[in-house]
Amino acid sequence: MSDEGDPEASAPVAGDPEGAAQERAREQLALAAQQGIHRLAIPTPFMVGRVNAYLIEDSPLTLVDSGPNSAKALDELETALAALGHRVEDIELLIISHQHIDHFGLASILARRSGAEVAALAALAPLLESFGVETNLDDRFAAELMLRHGIPPEVVAALRSVSASFRGWGAAVQVTRPLLHGGEVVLRDRTLRVLHRPGHSPSDTVFLDEQRRILLAADHLIAHISSNPLLARPLGAGADYRGPRPQALITYIDSLQKTRSMDLALTLSGHGEPIADHVALIDERFRMHRRRAERIRRLISESPRSAHEIAHELWGNVAVTQAYLTLSEVLGHVDLLLRDGAVVEEERDGVGAAGTVVYFSAA
Repeated sequence: MSDEGDPEASAPVAGDPEGAAQERAREQLALAAQQGIHRLAIPTPFMVGRVNAYLIEDSPLTLVDSGPNSAKALDELETALAALGHRVEDIELLIISHQHIDHFGLASILARRSGAEVAALAALAPLLESFGVETNLDDRFAAELMLRHGIPPEVVAALRSVSASFRGWGAAVQVTRPLLHGGEVVLRDRTLRVLHRPGHSPSDTVFLDEQRRILLAADHLIAHISSNPLLARPLGAGADYRGPRPQALITYIDSLQKTRSMDLALTLSGHGEPIADHVALIDERFRMHRRRAERIRRLISESPRSAHEIAHELWGNVAVTQAYLTLSEVLGHVDLLLRDGAVVEEERDGVGAAGTVVYFSAA
């Protein structure tokens, strides 16, 4: 089960008038196009809206991400390619940034029509190649996690049905070119450095054009919303995974620290507009996470609560309609508090079929 965005999305960097920001975004996209990188905004059926694929006019002709598996997405992708003088059949290399279906759903169709190589992080390849089986395992993992943290069984069952209905937007694809962190994708006129930046998902991969100081960041960093570090089954984990709960937000903050230290002129995101000042945006994200962790600490200090109860306090009915998204948000920030020794967790008997439920209380 996955979603995009943030139930309490943070604003762009303060003090930036909307008109000026839009003008700067247009200038940045024009700059990227001059460097041979074109944004193709592809429709999705999800709350996050359009997803950005990027066509790199080089040899081989390269597409980074594809959009979801839908006729509308394919039609608009073909139209966008045609406006640049290309067809699907011209694509020679398709790079997949991470495991969310709005980024790779069309990949199998594009690869079949074009004969393009498909490149993705090596650890991601089994998930992409066995999409149906792996999605079942992900849904089981998510259901167990939701029950353990207080989400009612009937809500869990409903969300599993919703997740199953989304599967048609994805499709299995064979990875023919596995990538490793620190490796390179060498094109005729540029080299892209492969950097694994987990957090938003376990497989998030960004691609750095070092010569031009351009980062293709996918959902690792987005200007208008904070990328939700979603709790996900670790890459390669089997059906019987019973390891510790992934600490997605802690992992994500560590990844952001690495990106913050990079010398970048332009960051191209998986959704929305490009980012000119990645350091300022990342610093704002760090402040936002500290504020949210403190807000959750205050709630827990009033009385012990489950993660689902905390989500209800923060977002009301959103905590039901987007239960897994909000659960990921809460547990990520609770993990920060647990790390700092501000809260402790304990198991209590749940209600009905819920089994034991984890509660958090002040240390």
